[in-house]
Amino acid sequence: MRLVVDLNRCQGYAQCAFLAPDVFAMHGDEGLLYDPQAQDAQRERVAQAVAACPVQAILVDELDMAAAGSGAPAATGEASDG
Repeated sequence: MRLVVDLNRCQGYAQCAFLAPDVFAMHGDEGLLYDPQAQDAQRERVAQAVAACPVQAILVDELDMAAAGSGAPAATGEASDG
């Protein structure tokens, strides 16, 4: 599973680091470090972290996993503003 955190949106509440410490960690008071290629074993904890984020800064892209099995190109999950 691939993770993307909008670090401009993240406010450092650290709910993700509390719920999934093997994937997310706080660096100082407001800096977030995370593993963008989280292991499938962490799926439930990551889902809890996504749900708990008060500013909805965490995106999980699971389409790349489904596409890998079908031979289709992976979706990036990136959107255009314009």
